[in-house]
Amino acid sequence: QVQLVESGGGLVQAGGSLRLSCAASGRIGSINAMGWYRQAPGKQRELVATITSGGSTNYADSVKGRFTISRDNAKNTVYLQMNSLKPEDTAVYYCNADLRIVGGLRWSDYWGQGTQVTVSS
Repeated sequence: QVQLVESGGGLVQAGGSLRLSCAASGRIGSINAMGWYRQAPGKQRELVATITSGGSTNYADSVKGRFTISRDNAKNTVYLQMNSLKPEDTAVYYCNADLRIVGGLRWSDYWGQGTQVTVSS
């Protein structure tokens, strides 16, 4: 009923930039927070950044000052601008949305399929 589709991943050299996008579609009633998480090989999934429907943001310490999260509520889309990328940013990046479907009463977490970001040294 709901899909989150990420795009924008790829291979970039250290110091470069990438912009990730995630569009939510389907029977969406309303969306609360949206965010980005990442999982590197052999590591647990970790929070990168979140943004509320009102625009309040939260970042992992490791990306503060380099990454910027934003969203377009009219398009149900969240973005992650990643600058000054480092090899340790290499991971699969997942989009997350806390939303309620049309006619639904409960808020639930939905996840995208992930997009690979690889930063070469």
